[in-house]
Amino acid sequence: MIPVRAEGLLREFAAAGVLTAADVHVALRLARLGNEQRETVLLAAALAVRGVRAGSVCVELAIVADSVAPDEDAPPVELTWPQDWTALDDSPLVAVGADASWRPLRLVDGLLYLDRYWQQEQLVRRELDERAARPAPPVDLAALSALFDGPAPDLQRLATAVAAGRWVSVITGGPGTGKTHTVARLLKLLLDQAGPRPRIALAAPTGKAAARLQESVLEQAAAVGLPRDLTASTLHRLLGWRPGSSSRFRHDATNRLPFDVVVVDESSMVSLTMMARLLEALRSTTRLVLVGDPDQLTPVDAGAVLSDLVHRPAPPEAAATVPAEAVADGTELDEEARRQLRNGVVRLRVSQRYGPAIAGLAEAVRMGDADLALELLETEEGLVLDPGTEALEERIGAVAGEMRAAAERGDAAECLALLGRHRLLCAHRHGPFGVSVWNDRIGRLTGAMPGEWSPGLPLLVTANDYENSLWNGDTGVVVRTPDGVRAAFLRGQSPDLVPLSRLSSAGPAHALTVHRSQGSQFDEVTVLLPPASSPLLTRELLYTGVTRARRRVRVVGSEASVRAAVGRQVVRASGLRRGAPPALGSVGNT
Repeated sequence: MIPVRAEGLLREFAAAGVLTAADVHVALRLARLGNEQRETVLLAAALAVRGVRAGSVCVELAIVADSVAPDEDAPPVELTWPQDWTALDDSPLVAVGADASWRPLRLVDGLLYLDRYWQQEQLVRRELDERAARPAPPVDLAALSALFDGPAPDLQRLATAVAAGRWVSVITGGPGTGKTHTVARLLKLLLDQAGPRPRIALAAPTGKAAARLQESVLEQAAAVGLPRDLTASTLHRLLGWRPGSSSRFRHDATNRLPFDVVVVDESSMVSLTMMARLLEALRSTTRLVLVGDPDQLTPVDAGAVLSDLVHRPAPPEAAATVPAEAVADGTELDEEARRQLRNGVVRLRVSQRYGPAIAGLAEAVRMGDADLALELLETEEGLVLDPGTEALEERIGAVAGEMRAAAERGDAAECLALLGRHRLLCAHRHGPFGVSVWNDRIGRLTGAMPGEWSPGLPLLVTANDYENSLWNGDTGVVVRTPDGVRAAFLRGQSPDLVPLSRLSSAGPAHALTVHRSQGSQFDEVTVLLPPASSPLLTRELLYTGVTRARRRVRVVGSEASVRAAVGRQVVRASGLRRGAPPALGSVGNT
């Protein structure tokens, strides 16, 4: 839709599908407030709004023409990109430089921000740099050898030593590399230090991720000797909701969190705004441990903070030192790993979830090697590239038949086990390659009537349901019981049956979006790729989909789609990956 009041460049870019009505509306509103009429400035403002909507913190004006893709449904057009952005330098809407007084837009070192996101980014940068410059927390690492008794090099032991000796640390790695295993032993090490018992908070961005973190840590409590009273919450609950605000919380710079150690799992899903709110609420003596996989899909909201922290330059005084107790574990670190170590980042590399075939495919995708990825899909056992959907429909029919039979018998435990057998993962929500179409299609394949919730239907919870202790992203199955049809969800090791009438937000889950599947695992996955032209087809999407599988991966799509996915990496514009910003921010004639 082209906004009626849009003219000139705004109208041209809206017609091409680059800008939405909301982007144009904000730009025009700013124009009226600041009495700014120059088209270049208004286009830049609209692009800054669009950037946040697309997940970036800012817009890098020098390369924006190459990084902005029009809507795939819009007719192809040749856009008139400005060659000269210097009008921003004297615009009443733009604060130029880091020290300039407030204006709604800020231009720093060629990056154009909405000022709110500039302030949040600076808060994150300042907190990280101040914590890195502070003397390291005292820690006795003598117990490391008992917690990790394997031979060197052991990256889990190294990650524990690094995290124990820093105020901010990052433990990264793909699925099944032992991140939670490492966190459990880190907590044991810190709990056994001399002095008062540290107060520990476990958190995650979503209710599902928080529940999984708590379960994973408690599963290891007996083996490691952790207290059973450790609980996890969402970041929103940890910080404390404030009525009437979605981005301000009860705990902030004036009311700090009372914890000595805060562990955040699934940190790749944490937005810039949430990371800023968390950092400002931490006491100066709190250890922060961020855990996640920066190669997975980025947050829905603006920012990709975990990836930024992994790749940002370390402070000049930071050294890639390895604690003496773990020095043998750092002997095989390459140059990039040592650079990351200066920021307190340790990447775990060996996955116990899947075998060498899936591991090789995941690494080929992660490294952007499309030729190797295609070769593995064609030659390795357990990996398949299929241009059609016939085999997919056959596999779905087989699993659905087993599920329906078990559900009619009332065997909830068997149904929940079958949920982990196979899952179809889609890039899109709608359209021929989307979840909605395939959920309907699979429903027809299984003989269900449209809209019918019959026994054997997999379910997805789509919003937190505190009354039933269900979390956004939880999955269950409709089963027949002596008391009627119920939805079965796994609670610990046993199923919990919930009447369908009590489910407030749930829907069919024969197919999931790749984004929804983060944190889940299945014996087999089928990743349905859209055409190569789809902007949703990215390296992170394919990597996330592939790494949901334990035993077998089927990619349905063309070779061109695989190449497009592997070659298209999500790069969210951010200043965190750069050094400290200069005082002035003119972009000149780029």
